[in-house]
Order: sequence, then C-alpha cells, then structure tokens
Amino acid sequence: MTSAYSSQATNAADDIFATTHWTVVLQAGRRAAPESDRALEELCRTYWFPLYAYVRRRGYARADAEDLTQAFFARFLAKNYLEGLSAERGRFRAYLLAALQHFLANEWDKAQRQKRGGGTTSLSLDWETADTKFQVVAQNELSPDQAFDREWALALLGQVIARLQTECETGGKGRLFEQLKMFLAAGKSETAQREVAKALGMEEGAVRVAVHRLRKRYRQLLREEIAQTLSDPALVDEEMRALFGAFSK
Repeated sequence: MTSAYSSQATNAADDIFATTHWTVVLQAGRRAAPESDRALEELCRTYWFPLYAYVRRRGYARADAEDLTQAFFARFLAKNYLEGLSAERGRFRAYLLAALQHFLANEWDKAQRQKRGGGTTSLSLDWETADTKFQVVAQNELSPDQAFDREWALALLGQVIARLQTECETGGKGRLFEQLKMFLAAGKSETAQREVAKALGMEEGAVRVAVHRLRKRYRQLLREEIAQTLSDPALVDEEMRALFGAFSK
C-alpha cells in the first residue's frame, strides 16, 4: 500500500501543472506563453460545468446556456479577460465567475449569439450529459452563486478521486481502491470494513491501515488540487472552508 500512496506524491512535484496551474497563468499575464495557455485550458476543461450550471440557474434555456458557456470560453481562452491580472485575483474560482458575470452583463449582445465552433478557440465539452446532470442538481433550491460554489467543490472532489484512482491503478492497487473508495466518505462503519476484508481475503487490521493510508493520500491530493487554483498556497485552508461550506447551504 505504501508504494501506491507515497511514490506518486514525489513524482507529481516534477510536473509543473501538478501544483502551479493558476500561478503559471498569473505569471504569464498578457504575454503569449504555451505553458500558460495549456494550464488555463486544462483548468477551464476541469471546471466548466459549474459555469454552465450558473448560466442555467440564471434562467437561460439549455441551448442558450451551451452557446453562452462556449462563447465565454472562446473569449476567455483568447485572454480577452486576462489583461491586468494581479495577486488580488488569486482565486481562479472567484476570478472565473467574475469574468463570466461580466460577459453575461456586457458582452453577450456583442457576440451576436455566435454558434459554437464558429472559427474561434473552443473547448470540447460533454454537452450530451451536461443537461441531464443539471436536471439532477437543479432539484436543490440554490441561488446561481451557491450552485456555482457547490458544483465547483464537486468538480474538484471528482478530480481528486480520479487522480487517486489513477495512482492506485498505476501501483497495481486498482481492485483495492474500488473496494476502499467508499471509506473516503464519512460514516462508514467497521462492519463495512469487515465485509471488505472478507471480500479481499485480507485481515481486518490490514484493511484499517489501508483505509487510513487512502484517506491520508486523499487529503494530500485535495490540498494539491485546491492549490492549483490559487496563486498563494497560504490560501488553501481558507479556500477549503469556503468550498465545503457550500455543502451546508
């Protein structure tokens, strides 16, 4: 188990995109930089659905919300909204939402409802499942801003789970991860651990140790993922509180 949850942590440090996505963009500013472009596009691809959900919560129909979201990204990725970035805009989450709000208020009329892919840079997004997913989350009576924060937190957690799964599979622990991932959520009993131990042919004590290590690595990856969206690592704890506070609304 140790190799599955520790060696990858050091490997991640060798990848600039593992810890400095938003920092790369901030440092690049208005200058053309391939690293900045790649980092920005990856962040947008990861966190596009919270923006789509926000637009839908604002009352736009499905087709208009798709066009709006894609048109926004086309302009955002062209860096129309990246001029004059500063340390005060250290949270990608807050900056992206502010940019979208500005776009909806002032820029959409100028866009003349340009259809997706109309000769501009665009992201390949899963529109087929986006509306189905939105219909599920729309059952919660949340404001557009609250919905955005909650979907952002869910997208972030999804990224963490995906990274953790990849690490386990790379370390030959894929089956173990599938059995233990439910323990990342609170409230799982010792009875469940006994059942997993029986299914895996492991001692209960070994399962408890494996769960502890999995949770520890999960927390590490969570902090790393949040740090990717911040310009200052000192903001991680504050951002964690803000994001998980979204689930209490």
